[in-house]
Amino acid sequence: MAKKETGVPSVLAFEKKLVTSDGYLYGTTWEEREKNVVPLNLVEKSVRGTISNRLENAVKNDSAKLNAKVENPNLQRVDSCALAMDQDTLKLKFSLKVLSGVEYPSACNDAEFRKKYEGVAKRYMETAGFQELSRRYATNLANARYLWRNRIGAEKIEVRIKEVSSEDDKGQWIFDAYDFSLKEFEESEAVMELAGKIAEALCGKRSYLLLDIEAYVLLGEGQEVYPSEELVFDKGRGEKSKILYQVDGIAAMHSQKLGNAIRTIDTWYPEFDEDSGIGPIAVEPYGAVTNLGKAYRNPKEKVDFYTLFDRYAQGEALSKEEEEHYVMAVLVRGGVFGQSSKE
Repeated sequence: MAKKETGVPSVLAFEKKLVTSDGYLYGTTWEEREKNVVPLNLVEKSVRGTISNRLENAVKNDSAKLNAKVENPNLQRVDSCALAMDQDTLKLKFSLKVLSGVEYPSACNDAEFRKKYEGVAKRYMETAGFQELSRRYATNLANARYLWRNRIGAEKIEVRIKEVSSEDDKGQWIFDAYDFSLKEFEESEAVMELAGKIAEALCGKRSYLLLDIEAYVLLGEGQEVYPSEELVFDKGRGEKSKILYQVDGIAAMHSQKLGNAIRTIDTWYPEFDEDSGIGPIAVEPYGAVTNLGKAYRNPKEKVDFYTLFDRYAQGEALSKEEEEHYVMAVLVRGGVFGQSSKE
């Protein structure tokens, strides 16, 4: 059995500190958006599509074979969701809980490593205070990145955030999502106030922060909206080729999808370029972006989480402050990071 060189314990895990609920979708009108909202339901459709996929050369070069293919309809049964014809606005509602305790692993079988890591994490809290990360999280709450496809083509987007706690000074914020870029993390008084609350929770100055978040999106009467899509393992053999997510009959978005948007704050990866069309990516150990099929933090370049964490957690200073931010952001994300004794 090979000896571990990094000193990282075989059992090491961190609980996530940004805990999102599922997001529920409602229909309303822009003028009555605070008073009259109706849960959106899924509708099943049976559609007759045409053959449009790439064909083999033997088919596309033979008119008879091509016509025979086209004659066979592409029959599909799918879920869809849309506003009613007397509704022009989508409402998304979810909650976010920010927890403290990043300095304490939820599982660790090496007392010496745990002590070293706790010292490193507490030092980060004293010097950085999670201010940079919190500013980025707060910006993503304000710009409504979590609407995903529902954000595209909207005439107006209003975000309302309310603090839910026993504190006397409960905060409330209203943002115009279009005031904030999806590629940059700008500062504003309201965003910094919200970020301050998030940082307090992450640093343990308060045990937790609970936020209620509502986003109102002016789309147009009867326009289609986009809940999360369920993963269909037996696609092609099941009854429906597209199954959308719902909870108790209400169209919804997965908590994982909302959380992914909130932690899309990594602009520190080597290939980041504001003009590239990619922009920030979600905080991941290897910088994985599945829809692009690429890992932007390749271990060969020594910029992945494990390479940086193995040094940082042992007390070694990283060369850049942004590397520290990235490592701590992954720990806020949570996960299982132990190293097998076989490595």
